[in-house]
Amino acid sequence: MAVKSDIEIAQEAKMLHIKEVAAKVGITEDDLEYYGRYKAKLSEEYVKKASTGKRGKLVLVTAINPTPAGEGKTTTSVGLGDALNRLGHKTVIALREPSLGPCFGIKGGAAGGGYAQVVPMEDINLHFTGDFHAITSANNLLAAIIDNHIQQGNELGIDTRQIIWKRAVDMNDRALRNIVVGLGAKADGVPREDHFVITVASEIMAILCLADDMDDLKKRLSRIIVAYTRDGEPVTAGQLQAVGSMAALLKDALKPNLVQTLEHTPVIIHGGPFANIAHGCNSVRATKTALGIGDITVTEAGFGADLGAEKFLDIKCRMAGLKPDAVVLVATIRALKYNGGVDKKNLGEENLEALKKGIVNLEKHIENIQKYGVPVVVTLNSFLTDTQAEMDYVKKFCEERDCRFALSEVWAKGGEGGEALAKEVIDTLENKPSNYAPIYSDELSLKEKIEKVATEIYGADGVTFTPAASKQLAKIEDMGFKELPVCMAKTQYSLSDDPTLLGRPQNYNITVRECYVSAGAGFVVALTGSIVTMPGLPKHPAAYDIDVDAQGKITGLF
Repeated sequence: MAVKSDIEIAQEAKMLHIKEVAAKVGITEDDLEYYGRYKAKLSEEYVKKASTGKRGKLVLVTAINPTPAGEGKTTTSVGLGDALNRLGHKTVIALREPSLGPCFGIKGGAAGGGYAQVVPMEDINLHFTGDFHAITSANNLLAAIIDNHIQQGNELGIDTRQIIWKRAVDMNDRALRNIVVGLGAKADGVPREDHFVITVASEIMAILCLADDMDDLKKRLSRIIVAYTRDGEPVTAGQLQAVGSMAALLKDALKPNLVQTLEHTPVIIHGGPFANIAHGCNSVRATKTALGIGDITVTEAGFGADLGAEKFLDIKCRMAGLKPDAVVLVATIRALKYNGGVDKKNLGEENLEALKKGIVNLEKHIENIQKYGVPVVVTLNSFLTDTQAEMDYVKKFCEERDCRFALSEVWAKGGEGGEALAKEVIDTLENKPSNYAPIYSDELSLKEKIEKVATEIYGADGVTFTPAASKQLAKIEDMGFKELPVCMAKTQYSLSDDPTLLGRPQNYNITVRECYVSAGAGFVVALTGSIVTMPGLPKHPAAYDIDVDAQGKITGLF
């Protein structure tokens, strides 16, 4: 019998009306703003009530560095939430919204997989409730206001060579990385070089995900530094009188979205910054709301633990006053063998030597999470080609490092396949205290914070700062932003800044080539290696395989 695709499984699902899903956790119809039958936004009144009350336990799901073999972090998050509910623990899942860029670029959909999915899958992966469009519009409104201000006399004295605000689009489009605007007649604007970022890398996305409420959102928007004057002074969105109109565009996007899993577990999906070029976590509002609804909240952070988990623990938790109670670290036998040097086409063959060589990647991530004082549960996302000897080796390896271990079969079995993992998580929550603390203090210099992440988390010997980066960091500190956390922009494929270095790279330095402050979001971004904030499409984009028939049925979306 042919294996069904993720979208086929999702399209066959029998969804409950979203009001029925909400009712399971005490959310009334008055608390919902419907977007059709199966999606709703939570009202501002309900979010305030839920996010300020009693909080349940917080479980973060992260993973080893991603490989072409796949890891299944979101699938595990969904299956774990379903399993915890099956075992009688009122659980809410909090996830990020997918970006259109990857959906049509490298991998298709991003709402879980197999029988551990969030639905309606097509809606979530495409336009959903319009949050990303609102963020894109707010970003580009600010860009338009900047250029109009210059065109109308430039009262603030903006240096057109020092405009740092970039336009945004939610699609992989490398041709937009570096552009020229304002060409044509005098009425068409002032010619200058400009740039695009993908929407998930926009500071507006980060601000939306870190804001407590509308008042906080507007304060953060007003602090955005968009350019510098000819005298080197920062120019903000507040000075450009852009805040009110941007906030108006973001009014509904600020409200978290409620959907369901295939097993009708409530899922709050809100915000979607990438972890390789942004901070990689869903919104603070979504997480706090989930914590106020359920006994356990399962959330995730993007890409490997060196990026997503580090930013969750060093940026999001620090800013929002969150304390994770446990971390689930996802790996696969196939991915570990890939890290051990096995070609992708041979990953289905038993190879204990390659497994032993590649498991050092998992080992480093375990060590990293333990440095934050949070207990770790390692789970293997099961594949049919995994052998008993390989699974036994990983289990023993983890237990020797004070980690609980469980096999996950959620892709094939849904919540039932996650019960072994759920039991280990419950036991950890009940018997292993979390002593969470960030990896660095606010008082360190920005260079020291970057060096701390590079040496402690990535395993680098040190950091090489380009002259430009050093100058930028000095200016950022002079402007009063020394105490902000750092947001590292780095390849997701390696612990290092070189995507070809698999396993656990050693004897290398991280190179920081550029730094800038996201004053509204509240962190300093450090760009390493060749990472870019506008991805490109691959040779065979996922878009080639996506279609829709005359009845509106979508195919090829993962």
